[in-house]
Amino acid sequence: MTVWVDFWQMQCCGKPFRIGDQVAWTVRATDPDWLEVMLGPQAQPAVDAVEDHHGGVPQGTAPTRGTVTAIAAVHCRYAPRPGSGSLTRYPVPGSGVLTYLDSADGWTPDRGDERFAGYLVQLKLGTVPTVRALVL
Repeated sequence: MTVWVDFWQMQCCGKPFRIGDQVAWTVRATDPDWLEVMLGPQAQPAVDAVEDHHGGVPQGTAPTRGTVTAIAAVHCRYAPRPGSGSLTRYPVPGSGVLTYLDSADGWTPDRGDERFAGYLVQLKLGTVPTVRALVL
């Protein structure tokens, strides 16, 4: 399962994680159009869900549990839409770049004019049993 984690959600309420960590995240349906604009139709990975801390899911939704198997930071350029006359900035189509990481804390630095947008996280669903040593 691939989960999108917005940079601002991670900075606000997220807990740092790394490859091999078990996580329990509340997730919702994704907006594939936004990622397709940023990454381009050829580069867009199949994103199954979006991690959400801020009420985007119904109350009582069970967390999705899994083990982090891959993390990619996503950077892209932002600019006003051509001809809009607005100063609002949007992802520049096809400008997304993936950088694979071992850990994520929400504060991945920008890369020049490419701004940090979030993470694509691969989860192996289910929990791995914890092995506890018996003390005799």
